[in-house]
Amino acid sequence: MRALCVAALVAAGFCTAAAADPVADFYKGKNVQIIVGYGTGGGYDVYARVLSRHFSKHLPGAPNIVIQNMPGAGSLRATNHLYVNAPKDGTTFGTFARNMPLLGVLGGNANVQFDPRKFTWLGSPSSAQDDAYMLFVRRNAKTNTIEDARRRDRDPIILGGTAEGATGNDIAFLIRDTIGLNIKLIAGYPDSGALFIAIERGELDGRFVGLSAVSSNKPEWLKPGGPVKALVQFARQTRHPDFPDTPTARELARDDRAKQLIELAEIPYMLSRPYAAPPGVPAERAAALRAAFNATTRDKEFLAEAAKLGLDVSPVGADEAMQMLEQLAAAPPDLKEELRKLQGGG
Repeated sequence: MRALCVAALVAAGFCTAAAADPVADFYKGKNVQIIVGYGTGGGYDVYARVLSRHFSKHLPGAPNIVIQNMPGAGSLRATNHLYVNAPKDGTTFGTFARNMPLLGVLGGNANVQFDPRKFTWLGSPSSAQDDAYMLFVRRNAKTNTIEDARRRDRDPIILGGTAEGATGNDIAFLIRDTIGLNIKLIAGYPDSGALFIAIERGELDGRFVGLSAVSSNKPEWLKPGGPVKALVQFARQTRHPDFPDTPTARELARDDRAKQLIELAEIPYMLSRPYAAPPGVPAERAAALRAAFNATTRDKEFLAEAAKLGLDVSPVGADEAMQMLEQLAAAPPDLKEELRKLQGGG
C-alpha cells in the first residue's frame, strides 16, 4: 500500500508538471510592450493600437499590452533600440518603417546598428496586396501631373518628409532618379500628422504615404474630387483597382536598370507593417509571440475593427519575412550599392 501511495503521488507530480505551462507562467501578470517607431496618429501607430487590443487573449498568460511611441529618425531610433537595448526575454516587440530592413541589408549607414536577419520576426499584418505606397499631390499645386513633373522648366513638386532615412524621403530620391520627376524634398517634419497638416495648409505640394494610412487618417482625401490626387503608385506590380488611371513606378521607369532598382526597393514593402522582437528571445517565447501574432491577424474582432478603420489586413508570417530578407541580401552587390546611393539622395 505504501508503494502504491508513493507511486500515485509521483504520478500526480508528473501530471502537475506536465500540465504547467512555463510560457503562460512567465507572461501572467506582466506587461508586454509594443514599441512604435513613430508618434501617435500615423498609420503604424493605428495598426499597433488595434493589434494591441486583441493580442493579449492569444498569448499564454494574457499579459497586459502597452504601447510605447518612440519616434525619431524615421523609426531608426526605435529599430536600433529594439535590436540593442530592449529586453530580450519576450516582453518587448515593435513595429518600424518598412524600409528599415532594406537599410540594414544595404549597409553603408553608420547610424544603423542592426542586422534585420537577426531580429525575432513576427511578420506583418499587411502584405500591401490591397495597399500601395502612393505619391499624393494637391490638386491646386503648380505641378501636379507626371508630364509637367518631368519638365525642368516647371516648378518642382515640393514634398515633405520626416528625418533622414525615413521611408518617404528615400522613395522620393529613388523616384526622382529612376522615373525622372522634378522633386524638391523638405525633410525634418516631426511625424505623419504634421505632414498631413502641412499639405492641407498649402505648405507642401504632397508626400509619399501608404494608402491605408490615408484611409484611416484622411478618408476625405480619397473621395471623388478630394483635395489631392494620386500621381504614382509604388510597391505594386499592377495598378491598385481603386486607382486604375495612376501608373506604377515600374511602368514609369526610365530604362531596364531603373526598373531593376525599383523592383529591388519594393521587396520589403511586402512587409507593409513589419513587427519583430529583439534577437535572442528564448525559443518557446518566440514561438508563442509568433503564434499570438498569427492568431490576432485572423481574429474576427480584430478584422472587424481593422475594416472599420480602412486598414488592409493581408498577413505575412515570420518565415515569409525571412525569405524576403534573404532575397534582398542575395541581390547583386552593384545593384545594392547603386540603390544605397540613390536612397541617400546621391
